[in-house]
Amino acid sequence: IHSPRLPDLTLVDLPGYIAVHNRRQPGELRDRIAELCDRYISSPDNVILAVSAADVDLANSEALKASRRVDPLGAR
Repeated sequence: IHSPRLPDLTLVDLPGYIAVHNRRQPGELRDRIAELCDRYISSPDNVILAVSAADVDLANSEALKASRRVDPLGAR
């Protein structure tokens, strides 16, 4: 969609949050991914699209927890 009245939209696919890491992954990987995601979702100019697998309890979704932390009213 092209329009002089609409802002540009760029989609950034971030890595998913890790609940448990395996032995082949560095121990700090979970924290590094969380920091990367937080950098993007903390900006008030960014729209948050939190995707969770269908077999995951939404109450335990790391993506939704992070989204609620930075945007408690769900405005973005």
